[in-house]
Amino acid sequence: MLDTAHEFLDLGLPTEVKPLKLTGYNDFFYPTSTTLSYKFPKRGNKPKVEVLWYDGIDNLPPIPKGYGVQGLDPNIPPPSTGDIKGPKLNPGKIIYSKDLIFKGGSHGSTLSIIPEEKAKAMAAQLPQVPKSPSNHFKNFLLACKGQEKTRSPFAVAGPLSQVFCLGVIAQWTGDKIKFDREKKIITNNKKANELLIGPPPRKGWEQYYKI
Repeated sequence: MLDTAHEFLDLGLPTEVKPLKLTGYNDFFYPTSTTLSYKFPKRGNKPKVEVLWYDGIDNLPPIPKGYGVQGLDPNIPPPSTGDIKGPKLNPGKIIYSKDLIFKGGSHGSTLSIIPEEKAKAMAAQLPQVPKSPSNHFKNFLLACKGQEKTRSPFAVAGPLSQVFCLGVIAQWTGDKIKFDREKKIITNNKKANELLIGPPPRKGWEQYYKI
């Protein structure tokens, strides 16, 4: 779902990534729980956007009234050890627009308006979305074979991966980072900026670092 939001909101890269919570953070290990704030600037006629990322142990986002229960995506196969044990809150997303709140599961699951009473009241006003011919996982395989257009193209997933990498750098340093979207550099932390490039390749491995 993040790739869909990233595509249609035209987010691009953030100007700031700020750790709001880093549980168990130290110089040797990544935190066991993280809350990150990503801030994106105005883009044409689109307003500023803040994306909050939650992960880790007992680190749940605020749950809006009327959220109910979000089931697991039925397309995700269970682990080899048996059924997935239900957590306090299944993976997914909560999207706040100007007037509405949406909830959804992981990957390409369908969004729904909450609370349910509001969704029912608006049902007649909502556009009809054509049923997808394949789920998130099958679509990827069919797109590789040229039989469908991927709904998660690398043109979107690539920049989105860069967004997450900036979040990892904020986790690693434990500090807020400010990012220049045009020059693609971190402007307030030299050590963090060096991580964008990484160490040089070992002798004899240079060819594998060329894109």
